[in-house]
Amino acid sequence: MVNLINKKNSFTSKNKSCDYEKDLVVQSLFDVFGKELCMYQITLTGFPIIWIDKKILIDVGRFLYDMCEPYTMLYDLHGVDERLRLHRDKLPHVDFSVFYHLISIERNSDIMIKVPLLEDNLILPTFTNLFPNANWYEREVWDMFGIVFDQHPNLTRIIMPNTWEGHPLRKNYSARATEYEPFFLNQTKEDFEMENLRFKPELWGMQPKHDNVEFMFLNLGPNHPSAHGAFRIVLQLDGEKIIDCVPDIGYHHRGAEKMGERQSWHSYIPYTDRIEYLGGCVNEMPYILAVEKLANISVPERVEVIRVMMSELFRINSHLLYISTFIQDVGCMTPVFFAFTDRQKIYDLIEAITGARMHPAWFRIGGVANDLPKGWNVLLKDFLDWMPKRLKYYINSALKNSILINRSKNIAKYDKKSALAWGVTGAGLRATGVNFDIRKMRPYSGYQNYDFEIPVGSGISDAYSRVMLKVEEIYQSLIILKQCLNNMPEGPFKSSNPLTTPPSKESVLQNIETMITHFLQVSWGPVIPDNESFQMIEATKGINSYYLISDGGTMSYRTRIRTPSFPHLQQIPSVIRGSLISDLIVYLGSIDFVMSDVDR
Repeated sequence: MVNLINKKNSFTSKNKSCDYEKDLVVQSLFDVFGKELCMYQITLTGFPIIWIDKKILIDVGRFLYDMCEPYTMLYDLHGVDERLRLHRDKLPHVDFSVFYHLISIERNSDIMIKVPLLEDNLILPTFTNLFPNANWYEREVWDMFGIVFDQHPNLTRIIMPNTWEGHPLRKNYSARATEYEPFFLNQTKEDFEMENLRFKPELWGMQPKHDNVEFMFLNLGPNHPSAHGAFRIVLQLDGEKIIDCVPDIGYHHRGAEKMGERQSWHSYIPYTDRIEYLGGCVNEMPYILAVEKLANISVPERVEVIRVMMSELFRINSHLLYISTFIQDVGCMTPVFFAFTDRQKIYDLIEAITGARMHPAWFRIGGVANDLPKGWNVLLKDFLDWMPKRLKYYINSALKNSILINRSKNIAKYDKKSALAWGVTGAGLRATGVNFDIRKMRPYSGYQNYDFEIPVGSGISDAYSRVMLKVEEIYQSLIILKQCLNNMPEGPFKSSNPLTTPPSKESVLQNIETMITHFLQVSWGPVIPDNESFQMIEATKGINSYYLISDGGTMSYRTRIRTPSFPHLQQIPSVIRGSLISDLIVYLGSIDFVMSDVDR
């Protein structure tokens, strides 16, 4: 058994910098389960992290789930290869760890449970009986780390192909293609791979027939326009009725988390744009803020306002594409072309500010790349005058159309309990009546200074309510942008912290020590103190977050990216069983996902 006793981190520690000694939930855990099986870890995440023995994992999860104001959402679950970690004097001596990030909506608080594992005993009980969305997360942890979850219903590869060898997020698994033998594909290997792609219903948990009814199996994707990307979903059909279905992901996987371990803190920023390629600067925000927490960097007020402005521009841009393609999925073509005209105006503004369009990689640790150019305010004002009239057009010409309403109302319905059980965030959760938007509940980058509302549904999330909430969110983003336009503060566009701003050129040319500092900062990147940090933000498709572990170097030791689209696709079978194929198309269009956000 892994020894969790650590005098420096025991619950009775006299370290007054830790606020969690007064946390009633933490106190309750230690009272019920005992200090010999639990310990807490002091980090910069902003919520308590508790290490527990794996033999009480299920009991701890049930305790948190059943308590008053319970932790009813399993927000994230993943692993860490701890074997090469240098700064571990305040941690249990372990080889691997698995963390369980839980959220209580009622408390608006989080807690993270960590379970230490030794290399010769990488087995944990499955969490799926308590949280159904643990299914895919546990499969990914097995896929990436080789950690086994006992009694898991289907512990198979989920991101990597079934024929893959090894577990890519282990530290002894190389991160660069140049470290491997050149890839080759001959006829034998191609035949082998194609045979492993052959669909066999039994391997997917489906039976070919039942009670003398022979089912038909239909592959939707991975190259179908209604699949919205390289996404495959296998349908078990009785006529047009969906008996069951299995989503199949991983076709868009690029190893984004593994790349976080080989790139410097600065050079990883362009990758964040491409995690969810429609969100642009929105997806830079959680990574940048998490690094700034690690480095103890505060930014000028002007930087915060610029970041909010860019984020809301990209939010509108993404929502416009979602709304118009949803309308197209239901059967109307014209709004897509109008939406691309509107999005062009946004891209013109983004390009004028950043010099790029979809992937500007413009946020920096401690600021932004450059100050706002002359004339930005004119372009923004023109867009704010233009967009409200166009939104009315979408609503009146398409979203109030009786055919669209009949095709999407009461389709793919779920309630609050189901949304929380499957880890749904964003408009899908708010449509069930849950008022939970990170910009309001846990403000970041100065969102607490803006006057705007959060659109919330009536209690049942269906395809129509989800799309209409996104329309209302565009109106609120326009309100935020107007405040950015009218209240842009003066000041610098970056922090003066030496970890983010190199010395001036004049000093570099006159002082050898300053030149050395400049050279190291630019070539190697900043050295970030060892610790752990976390930041979640309200992204375009739900809650996106980065959990970063620094080992006191120029690169991240572990970069965990939790995206909203991953759990949203896992929920599909529970919602669509018993519906028609045509309803599935409407449902997929209403989720608002892209596969880069799922696979990472």
